[in-house]
Amino acid sequence: MATSARQGPYFCGIDAAMDVVAGKWKSLILWELHHHGTRRFSELRRGLPGVSEKMLVQHLREMEEDGLVDREVYPVVPPKVEYSLTEHGISLNAALASLSAWGGERIRRIGAEKITLDEPTAVEVDVEVG
Repeated sequence: MATSARQGPYFCGIDAAMDVVAGKWKSLILWELHHHGTRRFSELRRGLPGVSEKMLVQHLREMEEDGLVDREVYPVVPPKVEYSLTEHGISLNAALASLSAWGGERIRRIGAEKITLDEPTAVEVDVEVG
């Protein structure tokens, strides 16, 4: 079991959950890994337009520390590193499905502009729960 540097105290479960997904990119990294499976760093970066290399590295390190993402390093030249969701990350992704649906409805309700990529975004991805 991975231990996190962020260990509370917390007021409630939402407080603890938000501590883990805080930041613009973490939930999007979860969705990217859910939709595409195991990804290399460059693939993640391409799948998340606008994320800086520094921010992606920082978030991936924190997510690995929190037990959400597995980082596998292959002993080859050039170096090969792949990221995938752990069971803990998969369960968090399933929990975020309702939030995604709520966000999609908000986009429609307020008439916000929605970025359309070649691949589905977090709002467009269906997650089976249960």
